[in-house]
Amino acid sequence: MTRTAALVPAAGRGERLGPGAPKALRVLGGAPLLVHAVRTLVHARGVDLVVVAAPADGVEGVRAVLAEHGLDDDGPGRCATLVVSGGETRQESVARALSVLPDDVDVVLVHDAARPLTPTSLVERVVTAVRSGAGAVVPVVALADTVKRVDRADQVVETVDRSVLRAVQTPQGFRRTVLEAAHAAADPAAPATDDAGLVEACGGTVVVVPGDEEAFKVTRPLDLVLAETVLARRRAAGVLD
Repeated sequence: MTRTAALVPAAGRGERLGPGAPKALRVLGGAPLLVHAVRTLVHARGVDLVVVAAPADGVEGVRAVLAEHGLDDDGPGRCATLVVSGGETRQESVARALSVLPDDVDVVLVHDAARPLTPTSLVERVVTAVRSGAGAVVPVVALADTVKRVDRADQVVETVDRSVLRAVQTPQGFRRTVLEAAHAAADPAAPATDDAGLVEACGGTVVVVPGDEEAFKVTRPLDLVLAETVLARRRAAGVLD
């Protein structure tokens, strides 16, 4: 029997959110962003294990936060959770989390802790696509803004055809062998911004599935305000994800 694991790189500081706690531990609706992200993964059908890559000096603290919110592995039939020490970069954190997976895991998701409102339905859609035969899957949304390419002098070179462009979200999903091969071939001096980029760099094929507008990334203070609004609306409607 094979299983699916979700990796959550959460060792970054998130400087664009301003001074304070690491981004993954910033509070949204009474709970850290990381708690919302892990809760989504734990509740998604088909996810058996969640591995969080925490700051090297914050592993025990992250374990305590997850336990406080009932997300530690403390009962039969529940999705297991594991916290490991992350690295200096996102890529290194994912590699460290990947290295501790049990042998029976054959599908791996990589999810941003900073996407706290990702619906479980999106997680399940990605898992289904990998289980159906794709080696690498990313959820995407169309771009709403006009996009221009500029040069080093900040002059517009061209207006890019946005109909062929997509913004990529997480979780991204992979056959374990595909993701491991991509990380093994990666150049540490030229880290990719996402794991699908590593697969592309070594010649792999990445397919897309529809994303979700509420799976946005909390990067700046205004994103946190928007997330609070969306969460309040969900709670008023009795929607849990």
